[in-house]
Amino acid sequence: MSRKYSLAHLTVLQVPPPEMIYIASMAGYDYVSLRTIYMGLPGEPNYELSKNKEMLKQTRRALSDTGLKLLDIELARVFDGMDPRAFEPAMAVAAELGGRHVLSSIWTDNRDYYLEKFAQICDLAKGYGLTVDLEFVPIAGVKDLKGTIDVLETVNRDNAGIMIDTHHFQRSGENPEELKKLPRSWFNFAHLCDAPGPIPTDNEEMTRILREAREYVGEGGINVAEILGAMPREINYSIELPNLEKVRELGYAEHARRCLVTAKAYMDQHLPL
Repeated sequence: MSRKYSLAHLTVLQVPPPEMIYIASMAGYDYVSLRTIYMGLPGEPNYELSKNKEMLKQTRRALSDTGLKLLDIELARVFDGMDPRAFEPAMAVAAELGGRHVLSSIWTDNRDYYLEKFAQICDLAKGYGLTVDLEFVPIAGVKDLKGTIDVLETVNRDNAGIMIDTHHFQRSGENPEELKKLPRSWFNFAHLCDAPGPIPTDNEEMTRILREAREYVGEGGINVAEILGAMPREINYSIELPNLEKVRELGYAEHARRCLVTAKAYMDQHLPL
């Protein structure tokens, strides 16, 4: 068994999918994780492949040229006033490109509402052979492990899973031992990154680090090995490590390469197969 790694789009967000795939291939990744669901955030590019046929063509060619696979697409957010059917074109393209998973998170506090909408996302994704992997985010509506377990147990969909991000897990103050109690079938992949050890008390600082200042695995203060050691070893790892300073210094290609090199070195040392 060998570990497989994916390059998450947030790590190189300004790079369009075709170019990102070539960067990932040159760096030695096995997969890519594409942000093909446009969220309309300030400064965020629109990579809706379902609407951009030329970019889809180039993305398909890049995957064929490199032999890389699509691991997952993002981000199927649950928020007030959303319609899960809006995600279906992205799901169809993901399935066409050989993708496996749809990443989701919940950004509303209305439990009845988000349970209904998340269940609908799962049902839509099932038609395309995709899992829906719920990620809790410390600044979101569902912000911790307890809330995520509640969603998965309540909707009870066989294609629903949990996606643990090492940054979010540590920031939410979770205990890795709790992961050992969860169904192994819930785990499909995890997000790898590191960050400064102290948990920010200011929401703006939490958000800043989350979106633009994470650190290479092993160079921060998160006990990444303890978190990953509580999960199944056979899952895939997607490196989500946005760091604007490193990108300005090194460029996207070299930053992506260093993300992988440092992650592999850390994993080989702390979690040998």
